[in-house]
Amino acid sequence: MTSDRLVPPHGAGARTLHADEADIDMPLVRRLLAAQFPQWADRSLTAVDSAGTSNAMYRLGADMVVRLPRTAGAAGDVEKEHRWLPRLAPTLPVAVPAPLGKGSPADGYPWPWSVYRWLDGGNPAPGRLAAPARLAADLAEFVAALQRIDPADGPPAYRSEPLRERDDATRAALAELDALVDTEAATAVWEAALRAPSWPGPAVWIHADLQPGNVLLDRGRLSAVIDFGCAGLGDPAVDVIAAWYLLPAEARGVFRTALGVDEATWARGRGWALSVALMELSYYRTSHPVMADIARTVIGEVLLGHPGGC
Repeated sequence: MTSDRLVPPHGAGARTLHADEADIDMPLVRRLLAAQFPQWADRSLTAVDSAGTSNAMYRLGADMVVRLPRTAGAAGDVEKEHRWLPRLAPTLPVAVPAPLGKGSPADGYPWPWSVYRWLDGGNPAPGRLAAPARLAADLAEFVAALQRIDPADGPPAYRSEPLRERDDATRAALAELDALVDTEAATAVWEAALRAPSWPGPAVWIHADLQPGNVLLDRGRLSAVIDFGCAGLGDPAVDVIAAWYLLPAEARGVFRTALGVDEATWARGRGWALSVALMELSYYRTSHPVMADIARTVIGEVLLGHPGGC
C-alpha cells in the first residue's frame, strides 16, 4: 500500500525473495480478479515495487491495491487483518489499511488474498526526513493509541516472545555477519538488552514491525501505518524499534519522552531493533538490497555511542 515506486504493467512475476514462495504474476492477478471480483476486473493493474517482503502488491485503478501473500506463513495474516483492522482503525490517529475484499485460493494460487483501499504517501528515507521531531511525536501518538486498545481476545503478535528467546538466533546472525558488523559492540548492546528487566505488565496491542516500508508520510508527517500482519499482543518494547528504524538520533528523545518509555523498556526496544535488523541483514543481504540497506543503517544507529547506544 505504499506509493514509493511503481513498475510499469508487464507479465513478469514478482521478485522471488523466499525459497518457498508462490509463483505470482500479473496474469494470475487478472484471472483471480476476473473470477472473484469481476466488478473490478477492468481496472488498470500496476505492479508495486515496495520494500515489503511478505506480500506481492498490485495497484488496482487509482484507489485500490491487490495484496497476495508470498508464503504460507504470510497467508495466515489475511484473516487476522480482515478481522482486526476494522476494529483498530477507529481509535488510531492515522489511516490504516481498509479491507475491501477477501479472495479465495484458486487457479493454482494456494492461499487467501486481499483487496484494500490504496493509501497515498511516501516511505521515509533515512537521513532525509523533513521534520524528524514532528515524526517522532506522531509515531509516539500512534504507538500510545494502539497500546490503549482493549486487548480482550487479541491474538499474540508475531514478535510476542520474550527477548531472551531470541538469543540463539541473534547470536547466530552475529556470527554469520562477523565481516559486516562490529560484533563486539553489537554483542555488548545485545547483552545489555538481555539484562534489562522483563515487561511486568499485561501484553498490549503492538504493530510489531514499525519500519520504513510500513509507514507513510505526507509533508513530513505520519499519515498512515500499513501492513498489520505482525500485529497483536506483546511487550510494548517491540514498537520502540521505531526509534532506530525510523528516526535519527536527535529525534529519539522526543519519541521516548512523548511515549513515556522507561529505562528497561528502552533497553529491550534497542535489543529488539538490533535482533530484528541482524536477522534481516543475514536473510536479505543478497536477495533484497533495500531491506539489507535498511538493516545496515539500523545496526549502525543502534551501535551509535557503544556500549549503551543512544
